Amino acid sequence: MIPFFKESQRAPLNPFGGPPLELNSDFGAIEGDALDLVERRYSDRGLLTRERFSSRNEDGDVVCTARDGERTIGTMSVRFDGHGGLHTDLLFAAELAEWRAAGITLCEFGSLAVDRHAPESKRVLAQIFHLGYLHAHRRARCKRLVIEVNPRHVAFYRRWLGLLPYTTPRHNPRVDAPAVLMSIDFDTIREQIALLGGRPEAMSTSRSLYPLFWGPAAEAAMLAKLP
Repeated sequence: MIPFFKESQRAPLNPFGGPPLELNSDFGAIEGDALDLVERRYSDRGLLTRERFSSRNEDGDVVCTARDGERTIGTMSVRFDGHGGLHTDLLFAAELAEWRAAGITLCEFGSLAVDRHAPESKRVLAQIFHLGYLHAHRRARCKRLVIEVNPRHVAFYRRWLGLLPYTTPRHNPRVDAPAVLMSIDFDTIREQIALLGGRPEAMSTSRSLYPLFWGPAAEAAMLAKLP
């Protein structure tokens, strides 16, 4: 049984300020510089990369990237639920099955990596996450986000993005490390973006990344550019 955690109502975040980032997204697989970044960051954390972190073209998966000039400094995949399921099904199939049985459309964010030398890494993370949200919720109308994270990162995702843990750690053979299922309703994310998006000055009081997300005008412009 999935525990009934109350969705986080803490204030969220948004971005503006700092050098411009070139944000991009397209259907396909993580490859090239983005794949190199994922493998490098996973290796830094002592995690194996036994798979190539590819997206399934037939299910319309999306890869989001952030570039600083010629350098890829952030990437994340947006995986939509389909006949092949999600990567999180390997460890958390029972939990996902309950949401599916309730008619909740799932989306999975994965292969998230931000260059540790990137300036304003929190802003990079916030904007990649916002771009993924636009694909998953505003465009595809998915209802709930799921991710799997190493236990030592649970506090970060809970504090800065409002995701909640739904399981105890389980061993993930893909990276030869423990993983926890975390999740949040996309409506909660939307509320936080509406409240804090585009207000970087609120970072000091909100204690979340949502002030580094885009405000309404920038979000609308980004949504209109989606492939």
